[in-house]
Amino acid sequence: MKTSELFKEKTVLSYEVFPPKTADDAHTIYEALDGLKEVAPDFISVTYGAGGGTNCAKTLEIATAVKHQYKIESVAHLRGIDLSKQEVLRIIGELKENGIENVLALRGDVMPDTVPTGDFQYADELVAYIREHSDLNILAACYPEGHPECDSIAKDIAHLKRKADAGASQLITQFFLDNEDFYRFFEQTQAAGISIPIQAGIMPVTNRKSVERMVKMCGIRLPKKFMRIMDRYEQNPTALRDAGIAYAIDQVIDLLAHDVDGIHLYIMNKPYTAKKIYDAIRNIIMA
Repeated sequence: MKTSELFKEKTVLSYEVFPPKTADDAHTIYEALDGLKEVAPDFISVTYGAGGGTNCAKTLEIATAVKHQYKIESVAHLRGIDLSKQEVLRIIGELKENGIENVLALRGDVMPDTVPTGDFQYADELVAYIREHSDLNILAACYPEGHPECDSIAKDIAHLKRKADAGASQLITQFFLDNEDFYRFFEQTQAAGISIPIQAGIMPVTNRKSVERMVKMCGIRLPKKFMRIMDRYEQNPTALRDAGIAYAIDQVIDLLAHDVDGIHLYIMNKPYTAKKIYDAIRNIIMA
């Protein structure tokens, strides 16, 4: 099923997982997926992983298991920055062979001291190429606080419009910690004529180092309310985990009250986190 069809019927709830970094950790992803069966995912997206083509095979393997073993719709991430057009054709062919109908088309992060080797300089080019050569449902990323490499929200919204016009049929946001940033962004997308569904990306922050790393990479703004939680509980890992989950639950409930198209949870392969959030919102999201 193409996940874009889900938005016609309900508020969509999805989760994101990532391939384990080493073979020794391979079992952990399936332990995570076993836990996610209990939290009513409309789909699960599988990241491309970091640093190279070998992770693409893992993405395909996990996305195929989600689809066929777990009977949940899957979305495979695809980053174009280091891929040739021929490689993309091969990958979308493998997706089709494995019954996967959805792909998240990304440019990919530019790593320091490396030169991109692929044929796609921007995500909209990858979106257009996939649309030209397949009938896959194409998702794309967006940034409520603006892409860190773009010098204005207006320019970033214009880039986003190109993704939609190129053939993307739904969007997932980078995670954010202040819902007002999302509401402001959503209004700007509507004014720009972007009418495809937008899922709000929420990451339950359970570790201070991880959020500081993400802030450095993605330029996420840290609200005072959030920082008070980090400062108060950073020496107590259990309390920080629970406070971070509670903060995310508060965000999700507020977003649902604003009739958001969907929620996408970056759960970092932790089914405990997903279950805590789902238990808190299950009656609300079904209302």
